[in-house]
Formats: sequence, structure tokens, C-alpha cells
Amino acid sequence: MADRSDRGRIVLSGADRASYLHGMLTNDIVALQPGQGCYACYLTAQGRMISDMWLFELGDMMLMITPGRTRATVLDRLDQFIFSEDVQFGDVTDTWSSIALLGPEAVRALQAVVLDAPTERLAALTDGGNLRASVGGRPAILLRVGDAGVPAYELLVSRDVFEDTWRTLEARGAVPLSVEATEAIRVEGGVPRFHQDMDESTIPLEAGLERIAINLQKGCYVGQEVITRVLHRGHGRVAKRLVGLTLSGAMPSEPLLGAAIQSADREVGRVTSATWSPSMKATIALGYVHRDYAAPDTAVTVAGAAAVVTAVPFVS
Repeated sequence: MADRSDRGRIVLSGADRASYLHGMLTNDIVALQPGQGCYACYLTAQGRMISDMWLFELGDMMLMITPGRTRATVLDRLDQFIFSEDVQFGDVTDTWSSIALLGPEAVRALQAVVLDAPTERLAALTDGGNLRASVGGRPAILLRVGDAGVPAYELLVSRDVFEDTWRTLEARGAVPLSVEATEAIRVEGGVPRFHQDMDESTIPLEAGLERIAINLQKGCYVGQEVITRVLHRGHGRVAKRLVGLTLSGAMPSEPLLGAAIQSADREVGRVTSATWSPSMKATIALGYVHRDYAAPDTAVTVAGAAAVVTAVPFVS
């Protein structure tokens, strides 16, 4: 388990919340039914990322979870474009604490604290799935999340029951994850993180988000023209691509974050994330490379170590 309380949390209410977001974000928001959710991006008119986010339709409102550093920007931008729509925003970041539970025993651990959700219902949730629950006699929200690197749940609880909930989960066998272990699992899963593997200069296609974040059949949204032009006129070709990298030998002594990725004497990219993978018993990384070097099995060097471009996720 890992503490995720540092993430941004915004609730949207009002009859037009889904249609309003549908015109702003890259994914199909109006298709979400209560208990469903999706991953999406918020773009500028130039197709650059303002933030990524997860949306969860709870029935009477929608919950948006953003990186902590983009919460205020997203909230301000979305609020300023409301004209006559029936949409209200609320910042509930400080209302909830959040615990992520990863691994095949997550459902069993959750049963110790979420007493009003049947095991079958918990196990049946897919990414974006959600349900209301209660923990310690207080309202709680359970989410199935797809950004941990492995199948995972996220439990939102009132701040006043967070410590008791954490201790109960520990007693049931849940092991607190270190920052290093959490990062290793994320990178093994090939999951990019905003403000590390992508930022305000990134087009989602460069980060490989088209499959999970972009609905190609929906109507207009901010930045769609750029995305459509690249996909259809440019046949999806972008100047650089986020790829996985597997390094040979021991962990290099010099820092890998920001290290140059080279082919012969030519710099073809830069590393954005790196970790030791216990599963692969190797150093692995994520990084952007020129599109001509993005094919799996392409040989490169990173910080003087031999490396190979690797399809992600590294571990399935």
C-alpha cells in the first residue's frame, strides 16, 4: 500500500458536467455511466498537455484526480470557460486521504476496512470502476486505478480515519511501499508520470497515450485539430517517442535521469525515469528517442552502458 494523499481531487456536479468535460478533454466522457471511469488529457489549442487525469462517474457527481501540481491550473482553466452550463466545481483535495493497494491480495486486505462491498463486486471492478463505501463509519470512495503499473485500487477515506485505516490494513498484511518500490513498479508497468515523463511541452501521441487517453470517434475538444492532423495527415508520426530501455550490466554510477541516449556518436534522446527492476534483475528506464530509434530491440547506449529499446510494459 502507498499513501496517495498528495494528488489533486476535484468534484464536478450539475446536469451538464459530462457534456462540458466532453468538449474539453480527449476521451469520451459522456459515455461514462455511474460506476465507470476513464483516463484523459486536457490540452491547449496547440495540442500540448496541460495535465493528465482520471475521471470517475459516481452517479450524483464526477470525481477528477490530477497530479498535485496541476490541480490549481486545471481547476482555474475549467472554471473560466463555463458560460451557461450547469456545472459546479469543488476542490476536495484536503477533504480526503488516499491509500493505494497494489497486488493480488488487495481485495482481501480491503475486506478488513470496507465492510459494505461484496468481494465479487470489488474483484469485478475494471480500470476506472468505482463504488461508494464506508470506512470507520464514515463515507469512503473505492476506485480501480490504472496508473500504478500493476492492477490496483485506491481508497479515499476521511482524514480523521486515515491512520486507523492504515493500521488495520497493515494488520491484515498490507506492506507499506517505499518511494523506490513504488517507482520501480510504475516504470516496470511503463506508466508515464506527468512532470517527469511528460509535461506542458508534450503532445499525448509522443507519450504513447493515444490508446488509453484519446477517443478517435468523439466530436470536438480542445486541441483535437492538432491530434487529428498528426494521426491522419502525418500517419501518427511524431518527432520523438517515449520508449522503454533495458540496460546491460550493473546500475550505472552516474545519474540516469536526464542522461543522453546515444546511437554511435549521435544523441537521439534523453532518459526521463530510471530504476532497478527486481522482476527483470536489470536497470530499466523510460525516455524519449527520435522516432527513427523507437522500434523495439534498437541498440543504443545510456550513460556509457549498452541498452536496448524495449516494449512496455516491461513486466506483464
